Amino acid sequence: QVQLVESGGGLVQAGGSLRLSCAASGTIFSINNMGWYRQAPGNQREPVAVISSSGRTNYADSAKGRFTISRDNAKNSVYLQMNSLKPEDTLVYYCYARVMTKSWGLGDDYWGQGTQVTVSS
Repeated sequence: QVQLVESGGGLVQAGGSLRLSCAASGTIFSINNMGWYRQAPGNQREPVAVISSSGRTNYADSAKGRFTISRDNAKNSVYLQMNSLKPEDTLVYYCYARVMTKSWGLGDDYWGQGTQVTVSS
């Protein structure tokens, strides 16, 4: 099995910064895309930023220019540096990874447990 463990959420004032971290562990052959999603109560989970195994990145419009996603393939980890945080960024953030546990197949999607980010005005 595969587990994703997140850390780094918390409370910050508007304009401040936070760095989220997520490490994957378990039976891992390789990891394709990794990313961060966020969700408000009662709403669908929405993508924030995604990074491929080669380092190609994609950002939601709300994250462009403020957030930076990165990964360390040797550590099976993904990070989200969040700057210039706004009160509307207050949500639960989830780590995501498409993990291959075998040398063949398309892999499976795994999610972290979620970490709360709260931005006060």
